[in-house]
Amino acid sequence: MVTPAPAPAPAALSGPARALQRLGLDTPLALALHLPLRYEDETRLTPLAQARAGETVQVQVTVQLSQVEQRSRRQLVLRCRDEAGDELVLRFLHFYPSQQKAWAPGTGLRVRGELRHGFFGREMVHPQVRVAEPGDALPQALTPVYPASAQLPQAYLRKAVAGGLQRADLRELLPPDAVPPKLPTLRAALEFLHHPPPGTPLATLEDHSHPAWQRLKYEELLAQQLSQQQARRERARLRAPELAVRPGGVRDGLLAALPWGLTDAQRRVAEEIAADIARPQPMHRLLQGDVGAGKTVVAALAAAVAIDAGWQCALMAPTEILAEQHFKKLVQWLEPLGLQVAWLSGSRKGKVRREQLAAIAEGRARLVVGTHAVIQDDVHFERLGLAIVDEQHRFGVAQRLALRHKLRQDLPDGGALEPHLLMMSATPIPRTLAMTYYADLEVSTIDQLPPGRSPIITRVFAESRREEVIGRIRDEVARGRQVYWVCPLVEASEAEDLSGKSMAELANVTETHAQLSEALAGIGVGLLHGRLAPAEKAAVMARFAAGELAVLVATTVIEVGVDVPNASLMVIEHAERFGLAQLHQLRGRVGRGSVESVCVLLFSQPLSETGKSRLKAMAETTDGFEIARRDLELRGPGEFMGQRQSGDALLRFADLAEDAPLLAAARRHAPRLLEQHPAVAAAQVRRWLGAAAEFMKA
Repeated sequence: MVTPAPAPAPAALSGPARALQRLGLDTPLALALHLPLRYEDETRLTPLAQARAGETVQVQVTVQLSQVEQRSRRQLVLRCRDEAGDELVLRFLHFYPSQQKAWAPGTGLRVRGELRHGFFGREMVHPQVRVAEPGDALPQALTPVYPASAQLPQAYLRKAVAGGLQRADLRELLPPDAVPPKLPTLRAALEFLHHPPPGTPLATLEDHSHPAWQRLKYEELLAQQLSQQQARRERARLRAPELAVRPGGVRDGLLAALPWGLTDAQRRVAEEIAADIARPQPMHRLLQGDVGAGKTVVAALAAAVAIDAGWQCALMAPTEILAEQHFKKLVQWLEPLGLQVAWLSGSRKGKVRREQLAAIAEGRARLVVGTHAVIQDDVHFERLGLAIVDEQHRFGVAQRLALRHKLRQDLPDGGALEPHLLMMSATPIPRTLAMTYYADLEVSTIDQLPPGRSPIITRVFAESRREEVIGRIRDEVARGRQVYWVCPLVEASEAEDLSGKSMAELANVTETHAQLSEALAGIGVGLLHGRLAPAEKAAVMARFAAGELAVLVATTVIEVGVDVPNASLMVIEHAERFGLAQLHQLRGRVGRGSVESVCVLLFSQPLSETGKSRLKAMAETTDGFEIARRDLELRGPGEFMGQRQSGDALLRFADLAEDAPLLAAARRHAPRLLEQHPAVAAAQVRRWLGAAAEFMKA
């Protein structure tokens, strides 16, 4: 037997080629869709006599003198003239000997840069320079400047993009009647955006209002709508347990045992969910509501319906503190009704964990509450009929899919059985975002807070007023109230953060705890952060909830789920470093009782424009939907939705704040394309979303 020769090793990529690969520009289509950040106009020359100081212009000159001068530092100085005899000095503080040689006297140069008046007359410092003689042809289109990296020169990238644009499959997929009128073809749009002709109004390119930009946005939105609506249709073909409400069962017992009545909004969404899970198709519903709107009891009612129907329910939360908070509430509500509730987390090990797993597998535990431990391989349900995911945006897509697949099984008729899925979020989703990213979801909204909730007043203070804030803490504690103090870091580090501010300059939770313990002598001050062992965290929270600790210094581990009605003051240090949604969640930890509550946002200087906007929004409104709308404006849709869950930006070109008409058109055309042109719809989704289409379905 002859052993085949080993295949030759692939040639090593050059530095620029590796940089292209790192940017994901490894296919012709990816290169074609890598659009310019801006453009430079190299299509015309400006006589020096007509150029004004401060303008960026392109001029044609001839070198008269080239020399290295020693001033405060060595610099290459070229003294040049244009055809009219007007003079221009070019200065280069960084240069190579080869450049001095290439730009010798008598050489014609085409120079582009900002003109200024120096001591020796007109000059440019470090302009773009190209050797060119008078009469050489000028470019016929604006010159694109692309997003790049230090290892990727613009000249190399321009050549790569031009090649990709020629090779990419950009044929028209869509029937003419599925495209809004007066938009160019996809190829024409991309060729225009990469090489706009002279005279194109730059404003229409920069604000993305040009028809070429509109075509790209529409194509992207259409692919996204096709993917979502296709996911909805695929799910409609799946089967799910029919979980009908049973009078006199656990659900009725829970309603009778609650010490308060449901709000109209809670009652409405509970009925929407009950109607959904009674159907033989899997529910895929988002339950959203502001902080404190009462989503947990609605989830408990849904779980009770599943249990009454003879099935199990799983509730998964992103943090152990939140999962344990849910567990304690559900045990309090459901165990008196004769139900066993299991608890799974990363900290539960050994015999206790084995006992919980056996109760789940044998069906004795009708409700299972936990963290991502719920989806581990050794967790087997007897009959999982309903899966509930709290703060769903904080789980990766793969984790949510894993929970759904805990029941999924093939049926004899070729179908498949899946659990119903209820996702909950205390970060309200603006309507345009729900239309786009949740087009395959039903959305239920609790738009009413329970009665008796106290209003929260938000105050924005500079760090210089820290002592004043500590004085307010003493006053609150003297009244028998409790206080949260939230810090962004666990411990100091000398590393630099993205804003260039040393992380060591920022308050950290351990130092703040020590400072407040000293300043508030005689008052119990607790410490809570993510690096504590689970048992330690639970013990600290239990002491705070019981009133043994008056002040809790914590990181954002208290962001969701923590419910201490006696807490009336929230202090958030370095508030400028938190996102709007996170600030709103943290603020929601107070105001959970009947007393007036205050949230103090401490900020340090300098404050960025984005930081100012966030703090202003927090001071102006406590409405979670308004906060969400402003957060969308500040961050954009991809970051708002947590695009890092999948690793892909959800929308690259479209802007939901600007492109509502295009979104409406995409929603209108998608169903007809799926019905009449399924192959076209599939090709459109593959072109624009690729593997990301699967993430849209979770």
